[in-house]
Formats: sequence, C-alpha cells, structure tokens
Amino acid sequence: MSTSSAVDRAFRSALYDTGDDTLDTGASLLAADPTADAELARRGEDFVAAAWQRGWQPADVVRVVRRELDETHVRLAGALILAEARRDGRTRGARWEAQLAELRAGKPAPRGDRFSYATAVLELYRLLLRLPALEPLDEAAGASPSAGRERKPESRMLGRIRALLAKAEATGFPEEAEALSAKAQELMARHSVDEALLAARTSAAEGPDAVRIGVDPPYEQAKAVLLDAVASANHCRAVWNEPFGFSTVVGFAPDLEAVELLFTSLLVQATTAMTKAEAAQRAGGRKRTKTFRQAFLAAYAHRVGERLAAAAAEVPVEGDLLPVLASREVAVGERVERLFPSTTSTRLRGVGDVAGWEEGSRAAEEAVAATRRRLGRRR
Repeated sequence: MSTSSAVDRAFRSALYDTGDDTLDTGASLLAADPTADAELARRGEDFVAAAWQRGWQPADVVRVVRRELDETHVRLAGALILAEARRDGRTRGARWEAQLAELRAGKPAPRGDRFSYATAVLELYRLLLRLPALEPLDEAAGASPSAGRERKPESRMLGRIRALLAKAEATGFPEEAEALSAKAQELMARHSVDEALLAARTSAAEGPDAVRIGVDPPYEQAKAVLLDAVASANHCRAVWNEPFGFSTVVGFAPDLEAVELLFTSLLVQATTAMTKAEAAQRAGGRKRTKTFRQAFLAAYAHRVGERLAAAAAEVPVEGDLLPVLASREVAVGERVERLFPSTTSTRLRGVGDVAGWEEGSRAAEEAVAATRRRLGRRR
C-alpha cells in the first residue's frame, strides 16, 4: 500500500465520520505505516492554508484549538502553522508575523507512541477541516487583500501608556490601579487626536483596520462587555463572536493598539479587585462564588466603561479637527457594516447576584473618585 493510500484510508475513516471507533481505525492505519508521516504533515499544512483562505489567522486557529481540544493539540497546531509558513514563504504583515513569532517561542508537542500521536493529529485535522469561513480582516480599505500593513515604530506616547498600565497592574491598591488606567486612557485619547491630525495634514489614505481579540472563559460575556467599553472609548467598534471566543475590533491602527493594551491591563486589574472582594465575601461566610464573580465583572465593566468614556471626553478637540474625527467614525462604521452586514444584540446572562454587582460597582466608583483627584492634581 502506498503512503498516499494509507493516509487516504485513514482520512476516510477518521475525518469524515466523527465516531471514536473510526478515529481509532484511522490512527491504527497511520501508526502502522511510518512512511506516511511526511504525507500526513503535508496534508495538515494544506488544511492550515485552507483556513487562511477562509479568513482565519494563526492566533485564531490556536485559540479555537485550545478551546476545543487540549495543550498537546495546541502545540501540534503551532508546529503545523509554522511549517506552512515556511512552505508558503509569503510576508503577510506585522500582525501576522507577531503571531508566528509567539508560536516560535512555544514548546514542541510531546511525540509519545505512534498511535497516540496519530490520534491527536487526526483529532486536530477534524477540527481544522470543519472551520467555517470568517470575515477577511486583511481587506483593508485601499489595499489589496494580500497586502498586510506594517506597524509603525512605537511612539513615545505609547511607551508612556505601557508604563502607566504596568504600574497599574503591579500596585496592590485598586484605587491607584484605576487612577493610573484612567490617566492611560486620557493619554490614549490625546494620542488618537494627534494621529488623526497628522493623517489629515499628510493626506494619509489609510482606512480603518480590524483585529480579533480573544475573549477567554470563564465569564466571557462580562469580558466582552469590558472590551466593547474599551473599544467605544477609543473610537473603535467591537463585534463579539461567542462560539469562537473572540471579538473583532474595527478602528484606526493607533486606536486598535490602545484598545489591546488597555483591555489586557484592565482584565488583570479586574481580576485582582474581584479576588480581593471575593475573599471578603468568603470571610463573611459566603459560599457561592460563580454568580458573585459574574455579577462583579459585569458591574465593573459597566462602570469602568462610563469612566473611560468620561476620561476620553475630557480631552479637548480643536474645531477644525472635528470633521476629521467625524469622517474617521463614519469610515469605522462602514467597515463594520462591510464585515458584519447583520449583527444581533444579546443580553448579559446570569447577572443576578446583588452583592457581586454592588462590590463591582463600588470598586469602580472608588476608582472614579480617586481618578478625578489624581488627574486634577496633574493638570
């Protein structure tokens, strides 16, 4: 039996029928034929290439594999993606390359015995084969679909923002953390205005970009609300894909970078504040924690969203720049409409814990008061 025939038989048995017995049959065929390994890997690279054609990116594939399978499959997927990138050889832009670089820094998958390895590979291929089409994010306005935009070198302003957020994550005082985050938001708003003014003066023709940001369990809904709040405060729009665990955020490049920075930092800070509040609840004899956490994060996201919007609104905008900002807002809206011609709204579920909501709101309210005092002193 030829190598290709062995792989074909294994695939017919394991990939197009989801039963466990068929998976075992396919894995046995592959385990018994060491010469099939190269062909098996080549077919996997083809599955990855097909995923790119359907709008997926490396980080998206790794994310869905982690959600649906386990760490062994994640490492196998990473190796497959890197092998496909070497075979393809194309440059797809800075974001894509950054995702590949993160995979290169990971650990290789444990090989184990041939049957276990073949089983894991076939389980991964089953998932890759069934990935649906996603919105093609690389179709930037004014650019060809294959042209990835290069990121500009990080500005001094973004460096300051990173430093503020790092301090916010490191402090053990929630009020100080939120005050630092608010200051970071103010700088982000100023940075956005400066970038818009520069683009207007240089007649830059670039349109808005789009990125996918992971929204991981648990409490995905509350986290998606937080990301939406951060996006809105920074002139972006977020659309949540619940089944695949990400939000697509649309906006101009500097604003998208600010959203990624602030959302990641706020998740760390929210978790710290929630853990502290939950410990106090447990000390008082409370046993349930899941509903408390869900309500805490929902309230925190709601109130922090209001604070971010207020911080952004305090940044003065000169009259001649208002039309520029308005046109950018229209461009973002149009890009969202092209990517998502039909969207639905959803209600936040499972937020019925009064104590959790009050604690989350209180944490955010204290931060607002501290923020106003601190920003007032810095002006």
